[in-house]
Amino acid sequence: MKHRMLNFTVLIEQDEDGIYVAKVPDIQGCYTQGQTVEQAMERIVEAIQVCLEADDEIDTFVPMKFVGLQQVEVKV
Repeated sequence: MKHRMLNFTVLIEQDEDGIYVAKVPDIQGCYTQGQTVEQAMERIVEAIQVCLEADDEIDTFVPMKFVGLQQVEVKV
């Protein structure tokens, strides 16, 4: 079986309990968490593999190109 490498953007946030949550915007429902950023990153690699295999998307998947992050100010 031939393997290929795919690159994904991973968003990492810290919740109110101090847990790091890693999400892959390109794959709906692909997220995990960890006690440290390093642990969350290790786990997101596994989560990506599981998500792609479960959806059988690995042969047809084309990730979006990351453009950047923006902040917006909203008056409420």
